[in-house]
Amino acid sequence: MAASTSSGLGDFIRRQRELHDVSMRQLARMAGISNPYLSQIEHGLREPSRQVLEGIARSLELSADTLYEQAGLAHDAAKQPPAVVEAIREDERLTARQRQALIEVYHAFAAGNDAGRSRRRPRSRHGGSSRRA
Repeated sequence: MAASTSSGLGDFIRRQRELHDVSMRQLARMAGISNPYLSQIEHGLREPSRQVLEGIARSLELSADTLYEQAGLAHDAAKQPPAVVEAIREDERLTARQRQALIEVYHAFAAGNDAGRSRRRPRSRHGGSSRRA
């Protein structure tokens, strides 16, 4: 992971921690890491392991995928989250739980629509079924 990615990840974690109104010490304790180590992550000086990222994500009530994307560890790094998800994440008027709930609802609707499209079969020109009523 590049230093700029580490710095971006650290900034993201710090912003999320502040939005959750959690001190660095509290987050470190919840994630099972030391306070100095979390400080180094937030300042872009250390690159956390996947296990540490998952602990931080759990503590901040975020998906681990969100932190993986910020860390440049996502399976498809070129894929950007939808603008609506980014807007929800940045809206400070919402609590962390409200943001997460809205993002989950959005993903559920989008996945349902994607699944519905893949299940639909083109109808034949003559109305489809050969059964008679």
